[in-house]
Formats: sequence, C-alpha cells, structure tokens
Amino acid sequence: MSEHYTGDVTTGGPPDVRTLTGLTISKLSVGPMENNAYLLRCPASGDQVLIDAANEAPRLLELVGDAGLSTVVTTHRHMDHWVALEEVVATTGARSLVHAADADGLPIASEPLADGDRIRVGERWLDVIHIVGHTPGSVALLYQDDTDGRHLFTGDSLFPGGVGNTEQDPVRFNSLIDDVEQKVFGRLPDDTWFYPGHGKDSTLGAERAALPEWRARGW
Repeated sequence: MSEHYTGDVTTGGPPDVRTLTGLTISKLSVGPMENNAYLLRCPASGDQVLIDAANEAPRLLELVGDAGLSTVVTTHRHMDHWVALEEVVATTGARSLVHAADADGLPIASEPLADGDRIRVGERWLDVIHIVGHTPGSVALLYQDDTDGRHLFTGDSLFPGGVGNTEQDPVRFNSLIDDVEQKVFGRLPDDTWFYPGHGKDSTLGAERAALPEWRARGW
C-alpha cells in the first residue's frame, strides 16, 4: 500500500494517488464546488473506472490518459457530480451507471444500478450500497480485498464529521442516518477508509463515536 497518500487535494492541483496491490486510486479535485473525482485502475488489466465525472472534463480526460475508460459511476443525481459526464462518455465510449432512482436526473441515458450490484474494475469489483436520504438513489461503492483492506467511496452520503445534506427534512435525515449506521458502520470495520464527494477522507473508526451526536443534532 502506498505510504504517502493523504487524500488532501486542491482544485486545480495534481491528483493524490494511492497504490494498493489490486487497485490504484487517483483522487482529483475539480471546480467550482471542489468536487472529488476518483479514477480507479486495475494494475493487472489496465481497466479504469471513474467515480463522478463532476466537472472540468479536460482535466478528467487527462487523468484517464491513453489507457481508456470502461465505466463512469455517478454517485447521485446532483448536478455538481455530473457536469462533465456527457463529454467524458462521448470521448471515451465508457458506459454510464447510476442508481435507478436517480437516473432521471442525469443528462444522458445511463444503465441502472441497484443495491447489491457489483461493478467490475478489471480483475477487481466494487459492491454497490444504496443509501437513501441525500437523494433517493445515492450509492456508496465498496472495494474490499484481503491484502488491501476496505475502501469506500461515499459520494455525498458520508463525510468526516457527519452525513450529507438533507435540507433539514427530518424524514430524509432519518433515512440517511439509518442507512449510514446500518449499511456502513454496522457492516464495516473501523479501519475502512472512506473517500467522500468533497473534501478530505477519513476512516470509519475516526467517525464512529460521533454517530449518536449526529443523530441527536439532526444533520
């Protein structure tokens, strides 16, 4: 595992690259809303998958390079996570995936995802976890391996310090905090590293003790 990855990136700056045994993760921040985009590469096959073609298509395509792109996964339907989707797909020929409940929000026809689906990254896989609340079709994507551990891409459902924005809607908030507690913290160990849609990364262990506080404050 790469010893120098921090997950700290700035818009306009270089990607931060994490080299695992079975997967290489490149994290790039794009403007204007400081979205994180993640390029996953299987070193054995060269296959590449992009999580959130958020914006700045030329920078994303430069990150992809000449190796090509098989798939773009959109974590949820909010526009700041798919501004570059149409151009990236048109340029690379990649297929576009999004949860069925958020498919109508995207600018191009995309294949639907469901909870429990698996997305191939060459010889590796991402498990789809449906998390309802930030949007109806938000997903987290889990890579897990005996050597590499567990790595979770959470979109805007989970951040260091709290769950995603539910616009002060108590029904949406309760759905989101329930799903995050049950499907993420209830399923995965403390050493799981998670990669959010904006800002810095964290681990589930660093956040777990704050879950009751998040629920009590309602956001």
